[in-house]
Amino acid sequence: MGIRDWPTGEGPREKLLQQGAKSLSDAELLAVLLRNGLAGQSAVELARDLLAAFGSLRQLLVAPLNQVARIPGMGPVKYTQLQAAAELSRRISREKLQRGPVLTNPDLTRDYLMRQLADRATEVFAILLLDSQHRVIQFVELFHGTLDSASVYPREVVRLVLEKQAAAVIVCHNHPSGVAEPSQADRRITERLKCALATIDVSLLDHMVVGDCEIVSFAERGWIV
Repeated sequence: MGIRDWPTGEGPREKLLQQGAKSLSDAELLAVLLRNGLAGQSAVELARDLLAAFGSLRQLLVAPLNQVARIPGMGPVKYTQLQAAAELSRRISREKLQRGPVLTNPDLTRDYLMRQLADRATEVFAILLLDSQHRVIQFVELFHGTLDSASVYPREVVRLVLEKQAAAVIVCHNHPSGVAEPSQADRRITERLKCALATIDVSLLDHMVVGDCEIVSFAERGWIV
């Protein structure tokens, strides 16, 4: 049953228009994107099946096509609709971050980094390049690794900082295990990066480690002074 077949005023589209998107449940929001279900199954029921199968919206949106397609009623078209919605969300987050001074809104920074890195299957080391007012110049994924490691080369970080004429940086990486607690190796590379950047008079403001549900900040722990 498609959303268009719902009685007037009862479908999630009508609810969204009348009460706003925030009034919809996760299943109802998914149903708006999916548009229709199967014979004898509404779009909302299909959405509930998806949430039950994957456990959460985030796990659904990061699942590959072959896993999503196992759910009856799901195929490449619906999968691309969900992926497009997820990418739009990431791009909106990027625009918000780039419009204002990053350090005056740490929650926005955390939200952005979670969207970019939390669901990666391998470790990614990235850098937020900032100008002298601590506004974002660019977010760059600099190194990619295996399941639990990424080789980080301070000289490449310095080269990029000079190329983009950044005045300060925040570095970040994810832990594919989902546990954000920094390792001793993380602390060692942070010290090396801080020393390398100091030679060109650029401040390392923070190193953020991204897990499944949290971000650990080196600055907040007092590990960057």
